[in-house]
Amino acid sequence: MPQLMEKMVGSYVLWLALASCILTLASPEQQDASTATDKCKNLCRPEEACSFLNGTWDCFCRSDLNSSDVHSLQPRLNCGAKEIQVSLDKCQLGGLGFGDEVIAYLRDWNCSNMMQREERNWISVTSPTQARACGNILERNGTHAIYKNTLSLANEFIIRDTILNINFQCAYPLDMKVSLQTALHPIVSSLNISVDGEGEFTVRMALFQDQSYISPYEGAAAVLAVESMLYVGAILEKGDTSRFNLLLRNCYATPTKDKTDPVKYFIIRNSCPNQYDSTIHVEENGVSSESRFSVQMFMFAGNYDLVFLHCEIHLCDSLNEQCQPSCSRSQQRSEIVAINPARVLDLGPITRRSSASVDITDGTPSTAGFLVAWPMLLLPILLAELF
Repeated sequence: MPQLMEKMVGSYVLWLALASCILTLASPEQQDASTATDKCKNLCRPEEACSFLNGTWDCFCRSDLNSSDVHSLQPRLNCGAKEIQVSLDKCQLGGLGFGDEVIAYLRDWNCSNMMQREERNWISVTSPTQARACGNILERNGTHAIYKNTLSLANEFIIRDTILNINFQCAYPLDMKVSLQTALHPIVSSLNISVDGEGEFTVRMALFQDQSYISPYEGAAAVLAVESMLYVGAILEKGDTSRFNLLLRNCYATPTKDKTDPVKYFIIRNSCPNQYDSTIHVEENGVSSESRFSVQMFMFAGNYDLVFLHCEIHLCDSLNEQCQPSCSRSQQRSEIVAINPARVLDLGPITRRSSASVDITDGTPSTAGFLVAWPMLLLPILLAELF
């Protein structure tokens, strides 16, 4: 009998130990909190604690956060090429007394966090990188384009009282692409091209005021003195720019907007500059996603007051083609030029500053004529006939 009792007691103790082990394994939330951080897949931020909730370990806002200093808020700003996103930490907002149903919105209250996908413990509001979109205010200085807006916070779904306003801004260094995006009415031409197996491409070309290529001409027409330089820039904005380079094959001017006008003055021909015109300078062509060149302003004979510019472009596959043109003085002007009109970008009109009122719709001749022999006028006239 004593041996039987010992066996029963031993079995009971073993059963208790096993049951305790099972309960411990079945209740991970009762484990030592010091090991909790090892259970979270993500590294928790100082505002968060690793906790077990709803059957999983994760980073949750700490319950002991409490602050009355709104300056402790640290918005996260992402200034992207296509959109601007400003985000706020839900944990910090909770520490300031905001509830779970906090509303964040921009100057245009239609742009709010209710329309955005919220990240874990963050609320975000996104606006396009465009002037006036979501209330964006665009300012430009000599070096940057700056988008400004205000993020407002309210503590309920019905917006009656704004609790907090946070001003923010994104500054973008001005280059050719940004300057075209931020100009209100640039003189610009766009062309969409589909390349088999490579997707869709978009090319834009514009007239610029100086060699920095960050100040495009704006309005209905570019007005220049005959002695001034005309700067032309083209950019491959959409497409695989890591593989394809932008090549200007042929650029020429006509006295009318008709790209097939038989009266043509070639500035770039067969990818190379017109070597009979010393004012032409090709800064970049075929080596990247941008092409740029400049030429001194001129007017056509025949009492035309307008000039229209046309450029045939080629998307050069840098993996399989020699994209950078090889130009030499021995080029023959008799080479035949075959222009694909479907790949031509058109710009204009361009008019001389001293000209009288002209019809900028079709580039018809003015009856006033020239009373003065303008600089650089006779040479282009002769070359338009011969080149």
